[in-house]
Amino acid sequence: MGDHDHGHDHGSQGHDHGHGAGGHAGHSHGVSADADRRWLAIALTLITVFMAAEVVVGVIAGSLALISDAAHMLTDAASIVLALVAMRLSARPARGGFTYGLKRTEILSAQANGLTLLLLGTWLAYEAVRRLISPPGVEGGLMLATALTGIAVNVAATWCISKANRSSLNVEGAYQHILNDLFAFIGTAVAALIVVLTGFARADAIATLVVVALMFKAGYGLVRDSGRIFLEAAPVGFDPDSIGDELAGRPAVVEIHDLHLWTITSGEPALSAHVLVEPGGDCHAVRRDLQQLLRDRHGVTHATLQVDHLGEDGDSEELLQIATPSSSAEATEHCDDAHGPVHRPGPHEH
Repeated sequence: MGDHDHGHDHGSQGHDHGHGAGGHAGHSHGVSADADRRWLAIALTLITVFMAAEVVVGVIAGSLALISDAAHMLTDAASIVLALVAMRLSARPARGGFTYGLKRTEILSAQANGLTLLLLGTWLAYEAVRRLISPPGVEGGLMLATALTGIAVNVAATWCISKANRSSLNVEGAYQHILNDLFAFIGTAVAALIVVLTGFARADAIATLVVVALMFKAGYGLVRDSGRIFLEAAPVGFDPDSIGDELAGRPAVVEIHDLHLWTITSGEPALSAHVLVEPGGDCHAVRRDLQQLLRDRHGVTHATLQVDHLGEDGDSEELLQIATPSSSAEATEHCDDAHGPVHRPGPHEH
């Protein structure tokens, strides 16, 4: 998944998946996976039962806002089902060609949740505009009673999912679905009250557009965050240049290059880099120092560092034959396919 340099002269893979104590706190589980599944299952039951009833009432009352709420609840239910499936798949151990296991199924789930919100929101926006132009009759009283019941159901479902581990993008996706649905029901209740008190039928379509705006906001956020992970972007809150400079500033380190920082799955950042150590330096001590820094300050417990000694002019080493990089003009290429900026001690351009 990440761009790894697999030549391991003095290299090491950090397998310690404990939690970093630094600013990027890594992957923290406040509850167990079984507890997550239990809370999600309770929320799923609440939503599914109410959704079925709401579709019937929405058709009888002629309310697009209720039907849009029910459609949104359908995506809620789907998001929870995907979350439950992804939890089971991501828990499977790594084997065969899946060297990270199936941990990214939860990111696929989050992206599917985001796309369904965007697609469903587009259809509802079209229907709402049609009803603004030519509003049908709406049973405001029935719409109001259903919306108030929906608020109660969504408060309960939101509370259930808030008890699960929201550091998972997968669970956070399901949580955002339910939370947006709660706001949507509040909007629908207000619209229903307006219909009852004033007979202004277009309030139903306006409430639907409010729901659509919330769906677009949540959907875009999920697609953006999951897309960053699939594109191997640095985790949010991590600055690769700053981290590269920090590593390059450690004792005995001459240069850091081929530094890659990505996310395996929610809350699991990973890093790989090629480290050049000054001639005669203790490369093993340098590697341990860098891994400790990454763990403590940044919460990166999955770090692959290829550590090599810097060759000197006339050195007999065949692995690296480069001059001390006092200037970029003096340094020769020392990687077949180097990626990204080079980090060295002291001020420099990236």
